[in-house]
Amino acid sequence: MSASKDVFARASLEVDLCRIEPGSTVTVKWMGKPVFIRRRTKDDIKSTNSVDVGSLCDPQEDSARVKNPEWLVVMGVCTHLSCIPLPNAGDFGGWFCPCHVSHYDISRRIRMGPAPFNLEVPTYSFLEENKLPIG
Repeated sequence: MSASKDVFARASLEVDLCRIEPGSTVTVKWMGKPVFIRRRTKDDIKSTNSVDVGSLCDPQEDSARVKNPEWLVVMGVCTHLSCIPLPNAGDFGGWFCPCHVSHYDISRRIRMGPAPFNLEVPTYSFLEENKLPIG
């Protein structure tokens, strides 16, 4: 009754971070879903930390969403109706879901629109400086 080897193989993914430039976002596929990985700039980090968390509909400090401020890793699935938001778009410089007009900031927190929650943070860690296992 245990899971097969192919199921276990899809349960984790290792991403090489060395080719991701500051300010850029890559999308990888994990467990059949997109995962957004953004290498944030100092301005990105400063901007997200300047937000009044009390004004958010799903209040969460940026520090609770990241293990290293330079790297943000989140599931690329809108929390409204599971659409895939567009990177580097929207009113807050983060992600925009055009299906129902949800706007996420650079920390992928919901800032405007019908989405009820921030984008989910998957289980991940840093093995080495440039190796990111997800799952």
